[in-house]
Amino acid sequence: MALRRGVVAATEHESVLKMLSCSTVVDIGANSGQFALVARHCFPEAKIISFEPLSKPCERFRGLFSDDKKVILHPVAVGHKSGDAIIHVAHQDDSSSMLPITPLQATLFPGTKERETQKIQVKTLNEMITSDEIVTPALLKLDVQGYELQALKGCAELLERFDYVYAECSFMELYAGQSLADDVITFLRGYGFRFKGIYNLKYDSQGRTVQAEFLFKHQPKDSDR
Repeated sequence: MALRRGVVAATEHESVLKMLSCSTVVDIGANSGQFALVARHCFPEAKIISFEPLSKPCERFRGLFSDDKKVILHPVAVGHKSGDAIIHVAHQDDSSSMLPITPLQATLFPGTKERETQKIQVKTLNEMITSDEIVTPALLKLDVQGYELQALKGCAELLERFDYVYAECSFMELYAGQSLADDVITFLRGYGFRFKGIYNLKYDSQGRTVQAEFLFKHQPKDSDR
């Protein structure tokens, strides 16, 4: 599971996913399938619906899951409105973002400096999938390099279908104009999601927290689940 067809599974997420039960995983910011690999390992029967706008990672993803009929890849980004957009492509393509890459990002994570820009297509989630396709229990995962709030707004019409949201969030502005962790927490709280855990923390050389993965559970105010 750790390495398949040259793609390294994102095994740092395995301990989190093993705590959950999921029939559907919506994977926004799929890159080459690193997260989808570990999701398939943890949820052998789940439907995995992935989104990745960059063509080269999409090619690697399709080769990786060519024999898995329960994995679907949409070659678009998810955002708050549809249309064409520019993505900032990093030398390490999994650090690419809809937002400009700041010098701080490139300093803290060498190799993530911008290489080029590309025109891509952006869609809202409900334009790409229907509510019926999200079989519960369901997980929404986001790894979109500072674009979390815009992507979540693009998922808003379907958020009630998800039991969990698992998102990489930052405490520092690594991408120009990005949402930070407290913005994401506040937004999801408005949709009945409660913060349940923080994982895979990354620190700078001074010991300050830079970013981490955040787990949220859908838990309406009148529920004690």
